[in-house]
Amino acid sequence: MSIAIQRTAIVPPEHAGSRLDQVLAQLFSEFSRSRLQQWVKEGAVLVDGRVLRPRDKLLGGESITVNAAVEAVDEVRPQAIALNVVYEDDAILVIDKPAGLVVHPGAGNPEGTLQNALLHHAPALAGVPRSGIVHRLDKATSGLMVAAKTLQAHKALVDQLQARTVKREYLALVNGTFTAGGRIEAPIGRHPRDRIRMAVVDTGREAVTHYRIQQRYQAHTLLLAALETGRTHQIRVHMAHIGHPLVGDPLYGGRLQLPKGATEAVREALRGFRRQALHATRLALQHPASGEEMGWEAPPPDDMQVLLNTLEQEAPWDAHDADR
Repeated sequence: MSIAIQRTAIVPPEHAGSRLDQVLAQLFSEFSRSRLQQWVKEGAVLVDGRVLRPRDKLLGGESITVNAAVEAVDEVRPQAIALNVVYEDDAILVIDKPAGLVVHPGAGNPEGTLQNALLHHAPALAGVPRSGIVHRLDKATSGLMVAAKTLQAHKALVDQLQARTVKREYLALVNGTFTAGGRIEAPIGRHPRDRIRMAVVDTGREAVTHYRIQQRYQAHTLLLAALETGRTHQIRVHMAHIGHPLVGDPLYGGRLQLPKGATEAVREALRGFRRQALHATRLALQHPASGEEMGWEAPPPDDMQVLLNTLEQEAPWDAHDADR
């Protein structure tokens, strides 16, 4: 199934001498330049009724007609899966994803994903790449995500992510204690032996994580981590790399670490927490339509909050003592 795209425009005089693909990117900014170039090559873009090449220059005043099609997402079916919608308008949708919900269908998870849920919630997302999803969270990570509801919003959000202007902050409960916040800059790539895992490797892509102390506990620290880049498993890999893996992390956490002298309540809480203690708590971006700076916050889910409350009972410092 495909969705028809029809657009018309007159080339403004100030674009005289510019290439066709450059003019198209200005006039039809809701589409990516690569998509527009492909449509030109397919003959779906006419300039005064003629097919031109992307590099052909225009004089100004020409009539441009686009008659193209966007393939709808037909391999992913809509499913009535509950969504915790934090914000929604005509351009974007912000949700608080629960732990355990996979973002995209894939091997082992053909359905029951966030993408299935989004298509049921807003069927028009079938005409937007990946049903509007522009970034992801791991299955066991909870928290805020944004999805685009239009092609224009999708392109704008992707551009913001690439420009690193989307602000994402995570609550991360890690093993061990800190005296201050810091910055981790270490390249991340596929693990050389275990293809399921990522690792800090010299041949990896640039990865930068900033963190500061949110709360201190007897043998753990709650950090507020901010991503400068968005690599797969970035916070999990970086924290394990500096010797402070996330509590409950099945891939990077190693053996369960129980503090010496901990009460049975703390021991049971740590034993019972079977996922990485990571929650996307803050999200900020520029609205793709209005340009307004917007932001949202979501508290940690119940399972993580119960664990934090249990650890707080044994905190040797004031639970709200934090470096700013």
